[in-house]
Amino acid sequence: MSLSDLIGYLAACLTTCSFVPQAWLTFKTRDVRGISLGMYSVFTTGVALWLVYGLTLGAWPIVAANAVTLALAASILGMKLRYRDRH
Repeated sequence: MSLSDLIGYLAACLTTCSFVPQAWLTFKTRDVRGISLGMYSVFTTGVALWLVYGLTLGAWPIVAANAVTLALAASILGMKLRYRDRH
């Protein structure tokens, strides 16, 4: 593994893991009042495009990070849509 791949995987791990606390808290509390629907809609679309970009390049750090981030961001977005009227 090259140094650039190692740096890419480390960066991907850190930025992807940053979404876990928000997703966990949202799953646990179902409180989505502090989550912006617009921001998460645009962000989730952007992450999906980064995933496609990574796939076209065969850049596996980009693919791995964005696949996991997409799942987490889409989960948060889905909860925002589902629970937005509960509080």
